[in-house]
Amino acid sequence: MTDEKPNGLAAYITVTAAYWAFMLTDGALRMLVLLHFHTLGFSAVQLAYLFLLYELMGVVTNLSAGWIAARFGLTTTLYAGLAIQIAALVALAQLNPEWSLTASVIFVMCVQGLSGIAKDLSKMSAKSAVKLLAPKGQGGLFRWVAILTGSKNAVKGFGFLLGAALLATAGFLTAIWAMAAVLTVILIGTMIFMPAGLPQGKKSAKFSQVWSKDRNINRLSLARMFLFGARDVWFVVGIPIYFYAVLSDGSHEGNRAAFFTIGTFMAVWIILYGFVQGLAPKILKAADKSTTEIAQSATLWVAILTLIPATLAAAVALNLPQLTPILIAGLLIFGFVFAINSSVHSYLILAFTSDERVTMDVGFYYMSNAAGRLIGTLLSGLSYQIGGLPLCLATAALMAGASTLAARELTR
Repeated sequence: MTDEKPNGLAAYITVTAAYWAFMLTDGALRMLVLLHFHTLGFSAVQLAYLFLLYELMGVVTNLSAGWIAARFGLTTTLYAGLAIQIAALVALAQLNPEWSLTASVIFVMCVQGLSGIAKDLSKMSAKSAVKLLAPKGQGGLFRWVAILTGSKNAVKGFGFLLGAALLATAGFLTAIWAMAAVLTVILIGTMIFMPAGLPQGKKSAKFSQVWSKDRNINRLSLARMFLFGARDVWFVVGIPIYFYAVLSDGSHEGNRAAFFTIGTFMAVWIILYGFVQGLAPKILKAADKSTTEIAQSATLWVAILTLIPATLAAAVALNLPQLTPILIAGLLIFGFVFAINSSVHSYLILAFTSDERVTMDVGFYYMSNAAGRLIGTLLSGLSYQIGGLPLCLATAALMAGASTLAARELTR
């Protein structure tokens, strides 16, 4: 590990800028793949399949990324994440429309798997760097991680809108090549401007150290898994396909209008979610609270979250008048409460860990995060196929309830 002290603000800005660029392409790619292949006739379950390897590789990557960063350094994993995302975009551009449906699904799944590896290498690097760069005391850690996490999700929200807009205007292939070119420039710039001094790794780091023995980290990771499952079970397939069915008449113009509307909703949801994440320390008045008090608030907020999808599931099942506006309002409220939960979790994992184990524990924690998204993605397609949007929302409520039970055991 280098003894040179990094310029904290300069390193934070460089890491954040690279992370922003990555998440912009990640959000755009999600919408491009979802909407493009839906118009090609893919079913809800087949669309979920496209993202399964993406989430599965996130589980595998996070489990090993902490050890890789501890052994080879944080900058290595950050650069690798950006480079792999570029490779995934170039590979996706090779998709041949003459391939069979099965071959297309398998190919896109593999490319999405590469993108999943890239995303979680980048995420683990950025979040771990905050632990090392944030000022100590007076809520500095919570504030810095909230800014990084909130801004990242706001940028990803713009990515959703960008992906839908590019698909409607430039087309699938042009959008893919454009994102690959921009991300290549970002990678080169990051390598040039990254300040020296971030941990370079220790050759003595062992893979077995990835598994945490800290009770708080394990309970928090379990709560995180169910929390993100509760979101993705309606977010990945259910809501986009439901809105497409409501908004499009099947014509080219109808599809185009539906793409913009769905992309705008998904973008606004993620942007507002990120904005609230950034404000979470102020909303919770975290500067005046201990880590124990903040941990206790995690239980309250996820308990509130459980009620929202349960209520929306009943509204859809009863086919209430003005159902679409009710859904939009309810899901925006879900986003607000979910953002508080997510921000608290992101702070707690860094508060519970130590500088020596930060990459290991953050990797383990985000492995659980990816596992939750994997479960949510699979259940999103299955739930929508079996019981439509009501079952998606009811499943989300059950998963949020499970997260509540896990968060009850958090102490410090």
